[in-house]
Amino acid sequence: VQLQASGGGLVQTGGSLRLSCIVSGSGFAFDDYVIGWFRQAPGKDREFVAGISWGGADTYYADSVKERFTISRDNAKNMVYLEMNTLKPEDTAVYVCAAHLGGQYQYARYYSYWGQGTLVTVSS
Repeated sequence: VQLQASGGGLVQTGGSLRLSCIVSGSGFAFDDYVIGWFRQAPGKDREFVAGISWGGADTYYADSVKERFTISRDNAKNMVYLEMNTLKPEDTAVYVCAAHLGGQYQYARYYSYWGQGTLVTVSS
């Protein structure tokens, strides 16, 4: 299973960005996987941002992004999205998508597959 995030860039405080994560691989069923977004800012530990269940009915968010970020998925396209609004300088980080077959969302240790990240920079 391979994941690739895209959509990062430079945005001003209060702006918006939409990140995408495409998942590919042979012999796997995308809708079996929980997908999560994590981020890592310079000099800081990786942190959970948002997660979404297999069918998309359940979503989970870090407190720091609730009401501002929205995670969604399109199982027909093997895509997961992270809509980010009202961005703040503290949202600046490399954002990474990850996948696993279990039921946990916010703990990185449960995720089996990780993609390369996309950099989001929010200027003040």
